[in-house]
Amino acid sequence: MSSFASLIEKLSTAVWGWPMIILLLGTHIYMTFRLRFPQLKVGKAIKISVTKDKGAQGDVSQFGALATALAATIGTGNIVGVATAVALGGPGAVLWCWITGVFGMATKYSEGLLAVKYRVKTKDGRMLGGPMFALERGLNAKWLAILFAVFTAIAAFGIGNTVQANSISLLLNETYGLSQYVVGAILTLMVLLVIVFGVKGISRVCSALVPFMAAFYVLGCLVILGLNWQYLGESIRIICRSAFTARAAGGGFIGTTVLMACRFGIARGLFSNESGLGSAPIVAAAAQTRNPVRQALVSSTGTFWDTVVVCALTGLVLVSSIVAHPDIDCSQGAALTKAAFDKLPYVGPIILSVGIVTFAFSTILGWSYYGERAVEYLAGHNGKAGRIMTRIYRLLFVAAVFLGSILSLSVVWNLADIANALMAIPNLVAILLLSGVIVRETRKYLWEGSLEDDSDEEPPTL
Repeated sequence: MSSFASLIEKLSTAVWGWPMIILLLGTHIYMTFRLRFPQLKVGKAIKISVTKDKGAQGDVSQFGALATALAATIGTGNIVGVATAVALGGPGAVLWCWITGVFGMATKYSEGLLAVKYRVKTKDGRMLGGPMFALERGLNAKWLAILFAVFTAIAAFGIGNTVQANSISLLLNETYGLSQYVVGAILTLMVLLVIVFGVKGISRVCSALVPFMAAFYVLGCLVILGLNWQYLGESIRIICRSAFTARAAGGGFIGTTVLMACRFGIARGLFSNESGLGSAPIVAAAAQTRNPVRQALVSSTGTFWDTVVVCALTGLVLVSSIVAHPDIDCSQGAALTKAAFDKLPYVGPIILSVGIVTFAFSTILGWSYYGERAVEYLAGHNGKAGRIMTRIYRLLFVAAVFLGSILSLSVVWNLADIANALMAIPNLVAILLLSGVIVRETRKYLWEGSLEDDSDEEPPTL
């Protein structure tokens, strides 16, 4: 088992070397400049996200699609993932994670636009879309579309299932002494009850859960930062300095290099906000929206809330806690997170518990939808075969929730990083090769002031 874990770690290091970092961050930066900094439209995007596009085609509201995407992205990556980045890459990883989020908004915008631009309608009126359809219809690259769907179906068991279930069961076991088997059984039943209702059921639950869980966690982080206020200036300096210079061990931090900070910051940033991963566009395609650009703007706010706000707050909480209490063990992500929140007596552990449980549970719901749509695509949209395959996949997905709750998953984070990279590559290829289409649609609706206009394109029916 140790040999297998070592192999997985080496593979993770290989796929997240400089080529992947350059591809991912390079796409973020390239699309930012080519689209004239769509990040500056975040205020307008937030307004659109809470406004219904009456009469528009789609299965769920724009806010419902955003809430489902946020449910899948705001997970353990925002808490344990950021802590793991700090533990392995040092405090500089926080800045790289944040930079990935800021520039990643342009990539998330691009994904959302392509999802609506190339979506299709099933015979029963459902909207389907995502990178597989952009690759097939936009680039005529069916083989890449199939690869993306395969990687998505597999990745859903890691990033969107076992990692999250294991985080919930371990936390409740270590904090409250609850049996992992009992927690696993209850969690499995809750997931089953929600996903049987499909995207509309998932959307309704996520629309109610996401605002509560995000507000509760952000408030808790602000309280801890208030307690550490005298260390914030030094924490920010350490984060910025460590992102670009090697840092020796000492002062509560491990020795790190710029490459380590960059690698783990960007990897955990992608794990958290999924910009460039290609997952969020799958649900964005189901949104009721007048035109592709409106949903693209809404999609970009997902990265803003997830990384620019939530991950940044988590990073500041962790680093300021280490500066304030140098005796904190920062060699392991989970231990670092627990120690930082334990410094807030009584309330801190509750904030951490509620945050991880709600974040992880919502992530499982969101990824169940992504995996099912990938399987449906692989079934060739054959009605009977598609229904059988998605039902089998759903049962396997639910079973994995229980297994993830009770098994030791020491190599899961590295496996999740590998799966993320394999998903991201074909999706980034689609974004870069279809960037001309993205610019053309943006010019038509955003730059020329036609954002309120309805699209003149009708999604083809399968």
